[in-house]
Amino acid sequence: MSSDSESESTQKKLYLSPIAKPLAEPKLTLKLLKLVKKASKDKKVSRGVKEVVKHIKKTKDSKNKNRICIIAGDVTPIDVISHIPVMLEESGIKYIYVPSKESLGTASSTKRPTSIALVDLDSESEHKKLLKECLEKVPSEI
Repeated sequence: MSSDSESESTQKKLYLSPIAKPLAEPKLTLKLLKLVKKASKDKKVSRGVKEVVKHIKKTKDSKNKNRICIIAGDVTPIDVISHIPVMLEESGIKYIYVPSKESLGTASSTKRPTSIALVDLDSESEHKKLLKECLEKVPSEI
């Protein structure tokens, strides 16, 4: 019995990069993935490092506070995403890590794992309430 429970616990452990802080709690992770799924249906999600960096540079001076960046915590090599938190802090966009790039890819309506997704909602979006709930739970300073 104990060997079965040990094998299950080792299977559930995922690789997390050392820079994956702040990491979302399981309940918040589900809310974030739900937000990404709803926003991707409305075409309000940028996915992938290249697209997110381009979006951040384009909207650097924007006063829109309805933005959140969700980064996968199991991305290897770390160098792929290590420069993005600095850019997000300079732009005033909150960010948080989720444990799995596979679940982030599924939520953002792609078949491939996604390392990063940026949700940028309009002020009159119907998912604004869910975004505000997530933004309140994301720590502002690390």
